[in-house]
Amino acid sequence: MPGTLPAPGGADRGVREPGASPAPEPPPAAGPSPAAEPPAAGAPARDEQGGRRRLVSALWPPRVTRAQLVVALLLFGLGLGLAIQVSSTSDNSALRGARQEDLVRILDELDDRTQRLEDEKARLEKQRSELESSSDQAEEARKQTREKERQLGVLAGTVAAEGPGITLSVGDPTGSVESDMLLDAIQELRAAGAEAIQVNGVRVVADSYFTGSGDDMRIDGTKVVAPYVFKVIGKPEDLEPALNIPGGVVQTLEKEQATATVERSAKIVVDALRPAKRPDYAQSSSQ
Repeated sequence: MPGTLPAPGGADRGVREPGASPAPEPPPAAGPSPAAEPPAAGAPARDEQGGRRRLVSALWPPRVTRAQLVVALLLFGLGLGLAIQVSSTSDNSALRGARQEDLVRILDELDDRTQRLEDEKARLEKQRSELESSSDQAEEARKQTREKERQLGVLAGTVAAEGPGITLSVGDPTGSVESDMLLDAIQELRAAGAEAIQVNGVRVVADSYFTGSGDDMRIDGTKVVAPYVFKVIGKPEDLEPALNIPGGVVQTLEKEQATATVERSAKIVVDALRPAKRPDYAQSSSQ
């Protein structure tokens, strides 16, 4: 049977030979791809709100460990200590605005007080040694007793005294000087080593008291008027700086419109006397 000839211009597109691969399909026509679907308008806002909620839940309530609590307590204690230290150092003090030479003078005064105490200690130890080593202990004891009686008489105001010292003159033109200001001057002088003090003819001793002010100033009940003249026996190099320290007696009086002058002297005479008082109840316990 005769075969069928292919048509002119190419093979028959409707007939495939056995075993032949199928012809590839033509690629799709070029054109714009379908556009992606845009996100919903409220999606970014929902994501931002969700992030905030997660941040808040992570921070609150706070999760504190034991180590963090201990560190916090230590820092609190340290801050409290620093605050107290700053507060204590920032308090108003009479020495805050003092000049360097004033501070040096105050330190010298403290050194002098320490030296006086050391000298007193050495003197007492010497007396004890003399009593222990003296061949005639009874005579040595009487000698020291007379010396002690003289010293106590000076302190008690029953005997006159003389020696180096200062004169403090306080003027009060406005009548603003109070009794406590004069008492402060006495205390400063005693702290600086004053051994005998007389104010306007009145001997000042351990139990002296000051009352009144202005025209009615009294010492131990005796009326005194300005100017108030203090005659003080002691070491002038210690007494004068004690009155002139910053915030001391002289500055306090000047703030009250009073005047205060201090003069050193090689010889001060304190001759105002007080009568010896016999105690009513106290008696010597020595046999």
